[in-house]
Order: sequence, then structure tokens, then C-alpha cells
Amino acid sequence: MSKTLVLFGRLMKHILRSPDTIITVCITPIGIMLMFVYIMGGAIKTSLPAGSSYVNYLLPGILLIAIASGTSYTAFRLFTDVQKGMFTRFNTLPIKRSSVLWAHVLTSIVSNMVTVAIIVVVALLMGFRSSASVLDWLAVAGILVLFTLTLTWIAVIPGISAKTIDGASGFAYPIIFLPFVSSAFVPTKTMPAVVRAFAENQPVTSIVNTIRALLTGASVGTTIWVALAWCVGIMVVAYVFAMRAYRSRI
Repeated sequence: MSKTLVLFGRLMKHILRSPDTIITVCITPIGIMLMFVYIMGGAIKTSLPAGSSYVNYLLPGILLIAIASGTSYTAFRLFTDVQKGMFTRFNTLPIKRSSVLWAHVLTSIVSNMVTVAIIVVVALLMGFRSSASVLDWLAVAGILVLFTLTLTWIAVIPGISAKTIDGASGFAYPIIFLPFVSSAFVPTKTMPAVVRAFAENQPVTSIVNTIRALLTGASVGTTIWVALAWCVGIMVVAYVFAMRAYRSRI
């Protein structure tokens, strides 16, 4: 743990010396949020229940997009360490080999939570309000951390095995697209039958619906278990392939 924290400090110094990584991750989701709320929100709001706030409805999906964008930088940092020989160097030192990888995972979680906090502040300025209790907020934070951890282990695979930097960070694009075909921006009932079937049965919709219910103080029902099952199931599979790629690399 001590070695992991030292290596985590190294990676966080890189981020602090180059804050454009967090700024870049924040700008696109915030831009999407501004566009949908102030340009398309008036039209979309007609499909929502009466009295609903569109920024409240939209925020959970925006947070997932931000996390997906942020984990692409995890793959980038891993790829850079591999290509520059840092992995080889660290593996010659008297430290646990796993600490090198876990430092990147921990950095991904912390940096993405900073991004999430910035976006929530912007949403508050745009009119976002929540009736969630402290426990609800803690549950939201837990789900976002779990989602980040899931995508981070996916990011580890191309970060270690990719041949080019574009290949390392390109995995995030399909994941960023998923919220657009979910309940993140509009209710799924407004979609054509085929698209609706996909939207209602993909991971992002259950996660978005769970976070949205928690933030509004509504009952989450069984949706939270579906969301947790998706995250844990994908994370376990990604972890197995990530460790296989890591062992092959070292």
C-alpha cells in the first residue's frame, strides 16, 4: 500500500503539472449539458413529467460521459509509462509489481471524482437541485466510483497492449456514445421500438436511472441491483483480461 501511494503521488503530480487533462475532460460534458439544457431542453422537456427540471434529468448521463472521457486518460498514462520503459524500470525495483498498476487505478478514481465534483458545481449554477439525503448522496458516490473502477480496468487493457496512442485512448469513444442511446437524455418511451429495446437493456440506462432516482429521493426499486450487476460483471471480466495483458507485458 505504501508503494502504491508513492506511485499514486507521482501520477497526481503529472496531472497537477498538466491540469489541461482535467479541464479537457470537463469541457466536453459541460458543453453537452449547456447545449441540451439551453438549446434543446425546451423541446425535450415536453416529454418529461410536468414540473420536471431537465438539468436534474440530464445530470446523471453527463457524469457518466465525463467518467468515460476521463478513463481514456488512464489508458494514455499507462501507454506512456509502457512506451517510455517506466514499467520495466519499476519492475527492477524491490516493490510489489501490482503496486504499479494499482497506482494508475487509484489515480483514475481520484481524478475522475474531481471532474465529477466540478460538473456538479456547474449543474448547481444551472439550476440543479436535489432532495437526496446524505445516504442517497453516498450511494450516488459509490455507484460513480464503481462505474469509474469498471471503466478503468477496461482502459488498462488497451493502455498496456495497444501499439499506438490513438489505439490506447480510442476505446472510450464507444462508451461515450452509449449514454446517447439510453435514458440519459430523453425517456426511452419516445424511441422507436428497436432502439428502445436496446436502450432499455444496456448498462448505462440502469445506472442513469438509479442515480437519477437517488438524487430525487425516489425509490430505486430493483434498478440499483441491475446497475450493480452490470458494473460488477463487466469489471470482473475486464480485470481478468487486464491482468492477463499485464502479466504478458511484464
